[in-house]
Amino acid sequence: MGESSEDFSVVVLASDLGVDARPFLEHQQQQEEENWHDCSQYLFPDEDFSDLDQLQFLLFQGTDKNSNRILRIVGKYFPATVVSAERLKRYVFHKICSELPDEPFCIVYMHTTVQKEDNSPGITILRWIYEELPSNFKDRLQIVYFIHPGLWSWLVIATVGRLFLSGGLYWKIKYVSRLQYLWDDIKKGEIEIPAFVKNHDDILEHRPLTDYGIEPDPFHLTGIPSSTYSFGKYEERWAGRGYVS
Repeated sequence: MGESSEDFSVVVLASDLGVDARPFLEHQQQQEEENWHDCSQYLFPDEDFSDLDQLQFLLFQGTDKNSNRILRIVGKYFPATVVSAERLKRYVFHKICSELPDEPFCIVYMHTTVQKEDNSPGITILRWIYEELPSNFKDRLQIVYFIHPGLWSWLVIATVGRLFLSGGLYWKIKYVSRLQYLWDDIKKGEIEIPAFVKNHDDILEHRPLTDYGIEPDPFHLTGIPSSTYSFGKYEERWAGRGYVS
């Protein structure tokens, strides 16, 4: 060592003086977990949702084959023109917290004959509601069965959906073009299918191009009796005159 203080330097590491932060982190994590499981903050006992309950566009019914509770959503039943986005969010939160506090669940969404102007709140509002859900709720959502999506919905979700929907929700969507494919995951009788959904499914079964926005028989000409018989009636007359060999 030299006599001058400039010949060396001393670096003091304060690791021995550090404070163990684990108790604080554990306490914070415990508070977050308690908030996730505390549904009371999402219940609205002073608000009357009986009018929305009567519409039955949001119901818990049965379970799928993986024992997930089913949240049935019928898009056609939702009056988008009279229910605000904020009230819809409160109703969704209230419904989940009051009827499904702890269990994993799935969603069966019936998009059958939904009109954008009348029944759809919009993908932006749906994304906002989903993102506002507590993390525990998002983790418990296992899969979304999207029934009768149609060409337009397929295109929107496949393109814009990747930008507007979080990755967790985007990859949970399973498209179901026919009810017969739904029974691969859900037993018949576990969920009530409205009559108009069944009727639309029958139409798609006989005219599959309707899935792609193409009406193969817009004038229903297939219902007109065939004219084969009338041609056959004159065929014998022509044969007798030697015109037909």
